[in-house]
Amino acid sequence: MSKKKNPKIKFIIILTAATIFYFAGSIVLDLMHLPAIDNLAKKNPARTALMEQRVKEARARKKPYRISQSYLPYNAISPYLKKAVLVAEDAAFFSHQGIDYGELKEAIKTDWKKKRWARGGSTITMQLAKNLYLSTSKSLTRKISEAVLARRMDDQLSKARIFELYLNYIEWGDGIFGCQSASLIYFDCSASELDPELAIRLASIIVNPRKYGPFTDSKRMNTRRKWIAQKMLQYGHLTEEEYSDLNF
Repeated sequence: MSKKKNPKIKFIIILTAATIFYFAGSIVLDLMHLPAIDNLAKKNPARTALMEQRVKEARARKKPYRISQSYLPYNAISPYLKKAVLVAEDAAFFSHQGIDYGELKEAIKTDWKKKRWARGGSTITMQLAKNLYLSTSKSLTRKISEAVLARRMDDQLSKARIFELYLNYIEWGDGIFGCQSASLIYFDCSASELDPELAIRLASIIVNPRKYGPFTDSKRMNTRRKWIAQKMLQYGHLTEEEYSDLNF
């Protein structure tokens, strides 16, 4: 009986080893071709991988697509928006090295339990890497590439520069990229003028900017806005008066 099983066991072992070797090799090859990021220290990208992806998606659907993106220097961006985004997306941004291993561990646990990519675990730096250079596809290879680029960014760029790029290039709606364009389109004001409520409304939709808007009246978004506001109050980013003046 055991002799009959041996060939099957050997086949399974060989197949498993070959599969691991194939995927490991694919990942290594992908990592070898990752872009250099040293030019980001002083140069602002004209286009990003995500912008190009959205253009291709629109062409495939034979739909018009216009990109709106204006750049605003870090010091000119509303401090309320900076704090709201940090609370919403990556509260530990200024203390980790591009990767929040605690959050990543929890994301892996959640994804494993639900048998799908349910929780991202991506830091602000990882999100920036994905938007600038990768795609929105959900795969192990992309996640590893995202992490590698995030570490490189954290090594070569200041936190302020990373955050500045993030705020100016992330997607904030269909064809809307960056906080300045988002503020002008949604609120008819500059991102430098955002008060606590508008900042929180804008930060709340980063989770899914093509589905939600800053004035979307849904249970999920109202809960998210209140959560961000409570965290900002807890961390001292809002005064009691500013918190009580919020209309959500």
